[in-house]
Amino acid sequence: MTHDKSQMTNLSVLIDVKPRLGEGLLWDVETQRLYFVDSLGCRVFRCTADGGEVRTWEVPSEVGAVALREDRDTLLLALRDGFHVLNLTTGKTAPLVDPEPDRPANRLNDGAVDPAGRFVAGSMDTGESDPTGALWRLDPDHSVHRLDGGIICSNGPCWSPDGGTFYFADSFTGTRVAYDYDVATGSVSNKRTFVEVQSDGGAPDGACVDEEGYLWSATVFDGRVIRYAPDGSIDREIQMPVVKITNVAFGGPDLDRLYVTSMAHPPLPKYPGDGPQRGATFVVDGLGVRGLPERRFAG
Repeated sequence: MTHDKSQMTNLSVLIDVKPRLGEGLLWDVETQRLYFVDSLGCRVFRCTADGGEVRTWEVPSEVGAVALREDRDTLLLALRDGFHVLNLTTGKTAPLVDPEPDRPANRLNDGAVDPAGRFVAGSMDTGESDPTGALWRLDPDHSVHRLDGGIICSNGPCWSPDGGTFYFADSFTGTRVAYDYDVATGSVSNKRTFVEVQSDGGAPDGACVDEEGYLWSATVFDGRVIRYAPDGSIDREIQMPVVKITNVAFGGPDLDRLYVTSMAHPPLPKYPGDGPQRGATFVVDGLGVRGLPERRFAG
């Protein structure tokens, strides 16, 4: 697929529910609904492609990510104290497993489903200062496996279209890394630097990969969405109207709308506030690029 970078794009506010920390973007191609979360406000949201028919679920603790499941009536959640299941009908949550019961200062953060139906999510130090986080893989049998460690703030897990490359960022290093990913076993190897984010105070946050294999990255505290080629070079940039953007995901009927979340309140007091659009979820149209369908957790 080719695209014309000169074509006009349109950026607008999709929905503005003022999450303290908007995150966890996810498009369900079956129901044609967008999910996102308020990580610190302990809420899960769902709406249509155009921001209508909003539903909200309260969850017991901070929520880093959600994932679709084979059981269409439920979602998988990465909460402060481990992996849980949310029943969309009753609104009740049930725990599956906590990978870090010995680390109460940590919480689970960003996560995504791999090509084989496993859920990969990272943990982070709630104070965002110590490298106590780890990268975890939750298998369909609910067993957990540690893939990496020494992480301060886990963000942006995503895969190349063939599943052979796994991308991930520790936001506080300013580096997005790549691993070789064995889809058959769910193991990682050959960790290397994919990109060093060049920004004055910005950091790599949520990310996704489009059908051409290019990685789209939210640069938090900088306000730029950056599209990287598979070789790590910058293909294009979008300057957002707020600087504290947090996540990106493709969705819409044709998977060609780019959704972008932001935060209403910074997790760290040293960062300034945005204007009245802080916390909004935005949508960018006219990019000439399509995303990939979100996978379902097989457990």
